[in-house]
Amino acid sequence: MATLAPDHAALMDRIYRWQRPIYDLTRKYYLFGRDRLIDELDAKPGMAVLEIGCGTGRNLAHVSRTWRGVKLFGLDISSEMLRAARKTLGTSGTLALGDATRFDAGALLGREGFERVMLSYAVSMIPDWQAALSQAAATLAPRGRLHVVDFGDCSGLPGPLRKLLLGWLARFHVSPRLDLADVAGRVARERGLTLEVRRGPFGYYQMVRLSRP
Repeated sequence: MATLAPDHAALMDRIYRWQRPIYDLTRKYYLFGRDRLIDELDAKPGMAVLEIGCGTGRNLAHVSRTWRGVKLFGLDISSEMLRAARKTLGTSGTLALGDATRFDAGALLGREGFERVMLSYAVSMIPDWQAALSQAAATLAPRGRLHVVDFGDCSGLPGPLRKLLLGWLARFHVSPRLDLADVAGRVARERGLTLEVRRGPFGYYQMVRLSRP
């Protein structure tokens, strides 16, 4: 079983220890595209849906309401966030503490392959996010899909607003991955996946979808 990256785990716990109670209330005002991702999952009853970087469990709870009968799985490096996720999901999901860049899904979650995998505003907080993206793709079952949403270049925003947003995100160790599409393309070629890339309004967010035949 892979071990956690202790420095990053400790950092995430420090950040979220005080934010956890207000996280969902505040994030709905600027984490756009999350619900669009969930609405596009096209998850059928019995499918396994894994969110890597599941946080408070907000997205998984929304998945369960939108796509009835799916099996929920969540992984996060922060024990503080998993505490919130367990309260949110109760017994309706399987949750585990783990590092997105290197984890054994079978050992941690009791399942090797997932029909749908999500990374929602997670790659911008993971130092080795390229490894996390590759690891997420590796967990896909046959005909599975990996859905990613995260901050874009925000080039459509007025300059001062863009500068203010990026500066504020940096305070929370958030770094938009402007080469996400390029790295996703490399992962797709390495793993025999198909790639779709889309851009949200004003370039605020970007969406990537990797599909296994």
